[in-house]
Amino acid sequence: MAISHKRDTDARRKSKAALVAGPLALLATGTAVTIGVLAQGPTSTGDVITAQSDATDISRTVDVVSRSDSRLAAVRGERYILQMQDAYDARKTHQAVENAHVHVWTTAPLNLWTTPDGDAKKAGLIDSGKKVLITGRRTSDRTELVVDGKSRWVTAGYLSEDKPVVEKASSGTTAARPSTAGLSTAPCPDSSVESGLVPNAVLVYRAVCHAFPQIDTYLGYDAHGEHASGKAIDIMTSDKALGDQIAAYLQAHASELHLYDVIWWDQIWTPERASEGWRDYGDHGSATANHMDHVHVSTY
Repeated sequence: MAISHKRDTDARRKSKAALVAGPLALLATGTAVTIGVLAQGPTSTGDVITAQSDATDISRTVDVVSRSDSRLAAVRGERYILQMQDAYDARKTHQAVENAHVHVWTTAPLNLWTTPDGDAKKAGLIDSGKKVLITGRRTSDRTELVVDGKSRWVTAGYLSEDKPVVEKASSGTTAARPSTAGLSTAPCPDSSVESGLVPNAVLVYRAVCHAFPQIDTYLGYDAHGEHASGKAIDIMTSDKALGDQIAAYLQAHASELHLYDVIWWDQIWTPERASEGWRDYGDHGSATANHMDHVHVSTY
């Protein structure tokens, strides 16, 4: 019996050991698994970071798309406003054209422009002495005409309520010119200056020679530049004050004299861009080339 009892005791002990060993084995396996997981930690962490990074990128993409949509909406809004403004301007222009009823006369050849602003496109030319219809709309430097039922803009200051006087040109053709009241058209002492000049240039010469008798030298037709066309003359003086007076006189009578441009003391002035005043002519290498010893004037 004692022996049996001892066996029973051993059996029970073995059973207890097995019970204890099982959890320990499981614990060990769990520990091993945990260690294995920890060993894989960097890769797993990297995967998590990548996922987070992807999420961040998606967020950024959504934000960029959102901003792009906002900008697109703003652009579309601006376009809509501009389209509405264009439609409004078109209605106002149509009304101005429809209501135009006042006629005047052109006093110089004038370029026709599509709009009164700097983005205008040239749409033709209208001759001097033409009867035109105006709308009454104008800016500081352009006036609106109705030409073939369309709105066209010309340089302001070259329209007159009085019909230009039509004179017989030396070539036998008729040339319309505005009234030259206040300007002398009588022949000048040196008639040779007029040789080769067109009628408008002759008119300039006669007007200036009587207004400024102190000028005794003029250069007319020559085989270079604008002079070769017979449309230009040089009024010779190196006196700055006198030259300024002559230039101002020419500007004041640009319409009657059919002027194309005036160049004096390294500056140029044109009726077409009169609103810009005198502009730099640029250095051409000498006092004569820079027009500092004569006032150069050319006509149409």
